[in-house]
Amino acid sequence: MVYSICTLLIGAMATMAVDLWAIARRRLFDIPPPDYALVGRWLAHMPRGRFRHDSIKAALPVKGEALIGWTAHYLIGIAFAAVLLGLCGLAWIRHPSIGPALAVGIGTIAAPFLAMQPGMGAGIAGSRTPRPAATRFQSLVTHTIFGLGLYAAGWIVGSLCAP
Repeated sequence: MVYSICTLLIGAMATMAVDLWAIARRRLFDIPPPDYALVGRWLAHMPRGRFRHDSIKAALPVKGEALIGWTAHYLIGIAFAAVLLGLCGLAWIRHPSIGPALAVGIGTIAAPFLAMQPGMGAGIAGSRTPRPAATRFQSLVTHTIFGLGLYAAGWIVGSLCAP
């Protein structure tokens, strides 16, 4: 039970760090935030047998796609927190270290590079986007923020309810 609660809190908090970063980068650099409705659209087409799109923006909209996308965004963050705690154990929460959190955070970049972006029509590692290098850099920064969020959340959760 403690493992589940810690995983949920750490994953949600780290994902919130990513969302705060999206707000900051919009204000600081005028970079639009991710559109999680498009993620929801992509996911909602899967039960219909459609896993890959030339352009997810051109795919038929799906009722509730924003809710699906935002829910998936947080569930994926929680799943990645479970990977961190699965690798390091609950002892990591007692004494969080930045190395494993950053390794997992940066390692999560494989998901968009190899699954989401190709499935949504952006190509492997954003190769079909207008500016692939910028897309890759933004992904790297975002996933680094997620790793830092895992670390910070580990400290917060550990201070509140260390197992």
